[in-house]
This record gives sequence, C-alpha cells and structure tokens, in this order.
Amino acid sequence: MSEHPRHKASNPDTPPAAGVPGDERTGARPGRTGRLNMRPVNLLLLIPLIGTLPPMFYNSVSPTIGGMPFFYWYQLLWIPISVAVTYVVYRATRSDR
Repeated sequence: MSEHPRHKASNPDTPPAAGVPGDERTGARPGRTGRLNMRPVNLLLLIPLIGTLPPMFYNSVSPTIGGMPFFYWYQLLWIPISVAVTYVVYRATRSDR
C-alpha cells in the first residue's frame, strides 16, 4: 500500500520545504521562543475587556442616541476603541517579531 506524501514520516536527510525557514529536524522557526511577551504595553489590551466585560456598568436604556439604547451604542462604541488599542499595541510590539 502506498503512503500519501503528506503522511510520510519525516526524514532528517530530506531538506526542508522551499521557502520555510527553520531547523530541518525540529521544524523550529527562528524568532519564536514560546514565551509570553510580558511587556507593560500589552496591559493596554485589558482596557476593552474591562470596558465591556461587566454588563452591570452599561445595562440601561438611557441615554439614547438616535433612538438606540445605551446598552447597544456603548458596546458599538468599543469596537473602534478596541481596534485603536490593538493597533497601538501591535505597533509597540512589532519589533519583538
């Protein structure tokens, strides 16, 4: 029975696939350490979480904007805020990659 090429056991004598950097034997890629990035700027990502996680802070009808209750527009307001915070953290940690 012939084996499918995708399921063949890796052979240490076989060169890695073209365009894939890394160690041929382990498949490890450069720049990946497997550790968490614990830079203080990453704490900014908690802002959208804290702003939207506890609904008791925004579970009300008034004030309304264009007839939309506060409960809905408050959550929609966090979408661009979350995008902006994520972008800031991305730019700040981009050199880590």
